[in-house]
Amino acid sequence: MGSVQQLGDARRGKLAGNIAAFGRALRRAGVPTDAARIALASQAAQLVGVQSRQDLSAAMEAVMVSREQDRLVFRELFDAWFQDPELANKMLAQMLPSSEGKAEPPRRRPRVREALAAPVAPKLAAQDDKEVQFDAAMTASERSRLHHADFNALGAGEYRLVERLAREIALPVPTLPARRLRIAGVGRAHSRMHWPGVLHEAGRTGGELLWLPRLTQRQQPLPLLVLVDVSGSMERYARLLLAFLHAATRRAGRRDVFAFGTHLTDLTPAFKLADTDEMLLAAGAAIDDFAGGTRLGESLAQLRTRQARRLIGRRTLLLVISDGLDTGEPALLEDGLLWLKRHSRRLLWLNPLLRFEGYAPLARGAAMLHRHADAMLAVHNLHALEQLARSLAALMKTTTNGAR
Repeated sequence: MGSVQQLGDARRGKLAGNIAAFGRALRRAGVPTDAARIALASQAAQLVGVQSRQDLSAAMEAVMVSREQDRLVFRELFDAWFQDPELANKMLAQMLPSSEGKAEPPRRRPRVREALAAPVAPKLAAQDDKEVQFDAAMTASERSRLHHADFNALGAGEYRLVERLAREIALPVPTLPARRLRIAGVGRAHSRMHWPGVLHEAGRTGGELLWLPRLTQRQQPLPLLVLVDVSGSMERYARLLLAFLHAATRRAGRRDVFAFGTHLTDLTPAFKLADTDEMLLAAGAAIDDFAGGTRLGESLAQLRTRQARRLIGRRTLLLVISDGLDTGEPALLEDGLLWLKRHSRRLLWLNPLLRFEGYAPLARGAAMLHRHADAMLAVHNLHALEQLARSLAALMKTTTNGAR
């Protein structure tokens, strides 16, 4: 197995320590890994041995990874980690300024680079519970503080941690009955008989009906259109909320995402990428007016003339993420908002400025957004993002029985 064989026996020695340290590196990379999974990985290493690097990787992945989006991170980190027990120090050396002609370090995902950047030597594998607790989920008081901390007030390390925690928050998109029907389950109420299915079942059982197939309406998620403000005042919120939406709406139906500052940028191709880090890299490359001004009216005019088909009838759920500090023409903004209202089911304004107690939308753009939006919701911390799903369900409840 090459270099992995040099790491020692799976039950003791270097390999056991490296598996424990590798588990902590996975946690730093945002992969949920606890002591039980690390113990299972050690047992898996004993079962498959170290003769085949591929078999060892597959066995450890089976017990340490539970989410599809973490598999590529695991494989990349595994390949890097078990090349050399002193890999972390070498990676740090590669990141330092070097003489001309030195080989560039391999390009890795941001989560993998951050996990490898921390100095973790095999001799430090058996660390105390305090460090493991902090590495996994911090203390309860620290976690509670970050849970209610404004994104704009976080330090660099806290910001990266909160961004990873935001990816764990679910955002179920409301559903509506579709026009098409499907076979209902046994005992399903409010369904009608599926007579072709009844005859088919009778033919299979010699005329004896064991169950009566019924039809019911399919449930489909509402089409989602997201407009994210990437102006200077939204700089600290934009990246984190993009990461949250990418992970939270992964299983949604149709979703179209645009960034707006001084003009409109289509981020839908970036959101089709499975990995959130890759999505952020693609979005960063696509946005050329990041941290500039805010001209929502002009952006809506571009959406109307070039991307109007992204709004599906009057079923689309529209999320506008902005602080409302618009610097464009008020008439153009109002015209765009009225057009959105006519072509969407609900227009929801997600406003980070709701972090201020007693906030009132007094700015010109904010007042206009408040006038035309169906609701204004907070998105300034993790607690607000968790409340967002419940708020969406409550707002859509009055219209789920039929089209507006």
